[in-house]
Amino acid sequence: MPEPRDPAGPYRISMVCLGNICRSPMAEKVLVSDLERAGLSDLVEVDSFGTGDWHVGGGMDPRAASTLRVHGYLTHHTARQFTHEALATRDLLLAMDLDNMDVLRRVVDQYGQEYGFDMSRLRLFRSFAPGTGSHPEVPDPYYGGDDGFTAVLNMVEAASKGLIGELAARLRR
Repeated sequence: MPEPRDPAGPYRISMVCLGNICRSPMAEKVLVSDLERAGLSDLVEVDSFGTGDWHVGGGMDPRAASTLRVHGYLTHHTARQFTHEALATRDLLLAMDLDNMDVLRRVVDQYGQEYGFDMSRLRLFRSFAPGTGSHPEVPDPYYGGDDGFTAVLNMVEAASKGLIGELAARLRR
């Protein structure tokens, strides 16, 4: 877990998937909720992006929103596309899968030095979940049925709990 870039400010985390309508906003909402329960919401800010621009300005996929609502999470969301300028203010970028991780690596390769952002600040979100082993990705449920969104929710809940443990250890020193 990298050190905060601004020790006086909040720790800033961005979740990143392809279109910013399914996985990354689901992960954002779960992590925000878990931070509140853990008493860390004043120490950590969370947002999300997509690497693609197809859904910019739109809301969350209705199936993702429905899955979150059924489990008691908030669902307000406006999709955004990741830009290199975000490197200037983020402490940690969490990709949902290896394809989006590759996109982020290319951005960090090109702009990271300019913004003081290195590869240690880039991880797969699910790497925080125990027992993921050789399956550290959160699969895209977009082209499947409702059960895929439930599976994604279970994955992001597990990863969020692992991340909360690391954040608590790092930020409550």
